[in-house]
Amino acid sequence: MKKLQFLLFIGLIVSTVSYSNSVIVLEGNYQGKNIYVQNPYQNSSNVGFCVKEVRVNGVVTTDEITSSAFEIDFKALKLKIGDKVEIKITHTDGCKPKVLNPEVLKPKSTFDVTEITVDNNLVLKWTTKNEGGNLPFIVEQYRWNKWVKLDEVQGVGTKGENHYSYKIMPHSGKNQFRVKQIDYSGQARISKSVDYASSTPEVSFTPSKVTKDITFMANNKPTETMYEIFDQFGNILKRGTASSVDVSNLPKGAYYLDYDNKMGNFTKK
Repeated sequence: MKKLQFLLFIGLIVSTVSYSNSVIVLEGNYQGKNIYVQNPYQNSSNVGFCVKEVRVNGVVTTDEITSSAFEIDFKALKLKIGDKVEIKITHTDGCKPKVLNPEVLKPKSTFDVTEITVDNNLVLKWTTKNEGGNLPFIVEQYRWNKWVKLDEVQGVGTKGENHYSYKIMPHSGKNQFRVKQIDYSGQARISKSVDYASSTPEVSFTPSKVTKDITFMANNKPTETMYEIFDQFGNILKRGTASSVDVSNLPKGAYYLDYDNKMGNFTKK
């Protein structure tokens, strides 16, 4: 009798496991491409496939999932490029389907800049079309012989005309600005640059041999400017925007200083 009860108990456990399900959730934006799923058998007996149900945005799909591989076809859902997508793949415990191309739900940088300007109020403005996803725009300024990131502005991500703006802080002389996006591929899509001639006075710094503070000056007054401080090995130690920088915590030695549109150096005593 005890042996029969034990066998019934084991049978109950096996039955419970075989019918228990797990869910894989994918979220992203529709980019015009379908999802492909590798669908193994649910156990070693090669009877029954792993995936039990697929839902897209809460709706059960009509895709043929009783095969070793299948396609989640978005056409029937009449989605538009950029629409939000949530996929729930319900499968049996003990096996796991594999989504072969999840990256197709990630936004792709496809924007075209139709206009980019700097107005008299020091506002960088740009107009785009053909955005393929709501990726952030990285605003950059060319100074110190390189492109420097200023900030990010979130993209709208739609195909129509979109307008953006960002308040700039120009350095003295000729300025250049641009925007770019980086999508899942890691490749940057970059706009053309726009020039701006600034009447901002040139900035200098003092002292060149410093114990505590470096002060940036223009027209004999402390003046805010972007800056970067590097050691002799090229490691960046400090960066920001300020009229003075406390360097008292730096070890004694020589350092490089980028500021305004210039590159200089100082010695920490």
